[in-house]
Amino acid sequence: MASHEEDPAPTAGPGSEPIPFDQLADQAGAVRLAVVGGGIAGLVAALECAKVGLSVTVYEAADRLGGTVRTVDLDGIPADTGADSFSARGGAVAALVADLGLSEAVIAPVTETRWVSGIEGGTDAAPLPADAVLGIPENMFGDEVRRILGTGGAWRAYLDRLRPPLTIGHERRLSTLVRSRMGAKVLDRLVAPLTAGVFGALPDDIDVDLAAPGLNAALTRAGSLSGAVAIVRGDTSRQSGAGSMAGGMSRLVDALAARLDDLGADVRVGVTVSALEAAGASSGAGWIVHTSSDEFDTTDEAPPPERFDAVILAVPEREARRLLEPIVPGLPAAAPAGTPVETVTLVLDAPELDARPRGAEVVAAPGSRAASGALHLTAKWAIPAAGGRHLVRVAFGGPGMPPPTAGMDEAEAAELARTEASALFGVALRPEQVRAFDRARFTLAPPRALMGRTAAADRVRSAVEALPRLAATGAWLSGSGLAQVVPDAAATADRLRRRALFGEKPSSSGVDA
Repeated sequence: MASHEEDPAPTAGPGSEPIPFDQLADQAGAVRLAVVGGGIAGLVAALECAKVGLSVTVYEAADRLGGTVRTVDLDGIPADTGADSFSARGGAVAALVADLGLSEAVIAPVTETRWVSGIEGGTDAAPLPADAVLGIPENMFGDEVRRILGTGGAWRAYLDRLRPPLTIGHERRLSTLVRSRMGAKVLDRLVAPLTAGVFGALPDDIDVDLAAPGLNAALTRAGSLSGAVAIVRGDTSRQSGAGSMAGGMSRLVDALAARLDDLGADVRVGVTVSALEAAGASSGAGWIVHTSSDEFDTTDEAPPPERFDAVILAVPEREARRLLEPIVPGLPAAAPAGTPVETVTLVLDAPELDARPRGAEVVAAPGSRAASGALHLTAKWAIPAAGGRHLVRVAFGGPGMPPPTAGMDEAEAAELARTEASALFGVALRPEQVRAFDRARFTLAPPRALMGRTAAADRVRSAVEALPRLAATGAWLSGSGLAQVVPDAAATADRLRRRALFGEKPSSSGVDA
């Protein structure tokens, strides 16, 4: 059995003497850190720094924390209007949940069945095959696949087994791989609806190696794409389950805020950071944070600026660029911008939905409907609701498709959501069945699997972190989804706190105009 040794005392850098732990604790407490943005990325980054003793201030422009994680009360039912789940892939979110004491609140989906609607030249709607990866089927002659592809489409997909594998290099673009191996019907009817609905991107823009790690290597081993799907599906180390929170995902936000409060962090909502300014001749002297607040009207003086030793930006791309471009020379572009999305969440008195007629979710073939899809939250998570009520969330907007609800008022958007839910779930839902609704708008960050996104994000990080004690994180850099956002925020915070603690000496604390 391996022996356990005490961790060595940290040093200020190569060749330096070890720093005594008491001195390190004092040094950490003297470092003032500003985190701009109170979504999940900002809260995680703030926690990583606060728990080692840094003095942390969080600024959030909205009147609440959480960003796209938002739970509202709809007719007595907790409803997630943005992120309703998290992936266990990588273990980072599960570890955070456990650290916050929320493991017992985690719930698993009751059903994850997805249907596709709006299939050109085919059936109106059908369940997507369960034995698939990214919509690519393992068995092209299964009933579900033949119902969607037709006999001709299934036979074309079968030709994949007769073609030689890719022996020189491999194809990383999802659309090219699927079309060349299995044909256009598999691409258009199975793969495209899924990637558009789940990733917010079309197959032309999806990197196979990032979206389905190991699929290309398995193709060479199996000799066919369907055989590669079987290998990847059978590899339990690559599988990841989904989870949610009983009572809503905002419990994660509340727990993060409570932990930060326990650690003495200063969390401010309704405060906008208007500008960042180097505190001295160089940014190594720290940063001055300029803010505005709803507490000050146009006749009042602006809040006094504050001086910090380090800053982490954890806001969406548009806001991050507004703050970064004046201080980061030649800030590179990120590829590409996020997708505007609107959701309308409905509470319905609809016994027609009791039988979960189309599983947990219906995704629409791109361009086939006004809505991009609908999620039957009650069916997916078995959300308790008295009187047979059902919670349904309808999404609008997608790649190259602005939300048609953008110019509508609340009532018009809710009515469109009702008619789209009726069509997507294949049931007649009447206006009087709508008990309550909520409308949310946000920008869906590009997925991690987007072609070129990782390299573009790395260029942005390099430019930002070239300035001492400055860093950026968030879904626009990490990719969308909590499984991407949480570890990226933690890693970003770790890099910055090491620079702040073991690099330059922190500047004096306190308010400084």
